[in-house]
Amino acid sequence: MRMKQFEQKEVRVKMNRVLKWVIAFLGGFTGLAVFVFVTRTGQMLSVDSWSLFFFGLITATFLSGVLFYMISPWLINMGRNLANFIVNELSGVPVDKLVIGSGGLIAGLIVAYLISQIISDIPVPFVSAIISIVVYIFMGYLGVNLAVKAGEYVSIGNVLKRNILKEDSSASPEVPVVKGVPKILDTSVIIDGRIADICRTGFVEGPLIIPEFILEELRHIADSSASLKRNRGRRGLDILNIIQKELDIEVRIVDQDFPEINEVDVKLLKLALLTDGTVVTNDYNLNKVAGLQGVKVLNINELANAVKPVVLPGEEMHVEVIKDGKEAGQGLAYLDDGTMIVVEGGRKCIGQEIEVLVTSVLQTAAGRMIFAKPKHHDS
Repeated sequence: MRMKQFEQKEVRVKMNRVLKWVIAFLGGFTGLAVFVFVTRTGQMLSVDSWSLFFFGLITATFLSGVLFYMISPWLINMGRNLANFIVNELSGVPVDKLVIGSGGLIAGLIVAYLISQIISDIPVPFVSAIISIVVYIFMGYLGVNLAVKAGEYVSIGNVLKRNILKEDSSASPEVPVVKGVPKILDTSVIIDGRIADICRTGFVEGPLIIPEFILEELRHIADSSASLKRNRGRRGLDILNIIQKELDIEVRIVDQDFPEINEVDVKLLKLALLTDGTVVTNDYNLNKVAGLQGVKVLNINELANAVKPVVLPGEEMHVEVIKDGKEAGQGLAYLDDGTMIVVEGGRKCIGQEIEVLVTSVLQTAAGRMIFAKPKHHDS
């Protein structure tokens, strides 16, 4: 290892030495060009001053070469840092975008060249050159941006959308009818399993989209060494099998992936943006992030809370108190849908079925909580 590092260091030293002499040569050539330009512009060149001209030419070339040789370490470091910066910035950019952006850059430079031919006729010194530089920079930047945006518009998003949004074959060719909005399933909602029951009721329409990276995550969970995690993954695969084979709803597996993205949730949101689809999940954090990015979300937990029966203060209920509550004297009961009922003074009724009166209802992020008191206390 040390030998390899030593060899790399030797190569770097030799390359720096070569680069210094190349920069010195370019510096000397620059000094020569500047001297010739200045003398011609100032009309200093004449037959009587050839010896003076050659002396100045050699002096300017030598001094410029020495100057550039002295500042060459700084120029080399600056160039290396600039190259590393460009490589780091472009490392996360997909190859297709680099190719499209390069094409846009070439097109923009061609347009800038055509424009600069018109600008070159401006008689004012240096003005045409400055304007041409600005035009080249502007058109290059504009070409790259337009090409990348156009590429995003016509590439993956539209292809996926055309494949996912199925047109009704019985409709007129001029007016395609789309069967609903794509519903993209998250890993959590597949493992949860309630999505199969919801689909069975017919409340969910449109194709269900299952990305390959979601399937891969499910397989990884199903192969886990932890028994609980392994059972959850296998349950998710069983739910998918039920949805595909037993339910009358279209299910599509899409192989679109985003290799530059590591997080599965981020991939899911990007796929939803490209296809104008809706993410189906019960993940609270994913729900929040999707809202910030403008992605539509169907949250199974919110749906479950929304369809719970409405209970108003003063209503009577028949419940079974099964255990004591946190506060002194409280008893806890539950409805069939899992809603907790806190019965004030119900601790002494544990194990009994009693009539209670609802006093208040509290809606929280975790669900609905009902407060009640035994009916006989109200007599």
